[in-house]
Amino acid sequence: MVLAKDFQVSVLLDFYGELLTPKQQESLDLYYNQDLSLAEIAEDTGVSRQGVRAFIKQGEAHLINFEEKLGMAKRFAEISKLVEEVEAEIPENSSVKEKIAEIKKRL
Repeated sequence: MVLAKDFQVSVLLDFYGELLTPKQQESLDLYYNQDLSLAEIAEDTGVSRQGVRAFIKQGEAHLINFEEKLGMAKRFAEISKLVEEVEAEIPENSSVKEKIAEIKKRL
C-alpha cells in the first residue's frame, strides 16, 4: 500500500524534517508533499536523478530512525485519538468543549 507509506513519510517529515540535511528535507518535501518525480526534482535542484534518489532514501531512513527512537508521531496520534474520544463523551453545551477545542488547536 504505497499511499500509506507516502503519508507516513510525509507525517514524519512534519515532525522531524528540521533534523535532516537541507537537501534531504527539500528532496523529501518535493517528492512526497509536492508529488514531483525524481527527474523533476533533479532538474529543479541541479542534482542528478541518482543524487536525488540517494537524498530521499537517506532521509527516509533517518526519519524512520528518529521515530523509532523518539516516537513523537505515534504519541501525537495516540493523544489526538484520546482527545477525540473524550470530546465525544462531553455534552454539546458543556464549557469543557471549548477547552477541548483549545487543546486540539495546540496539537
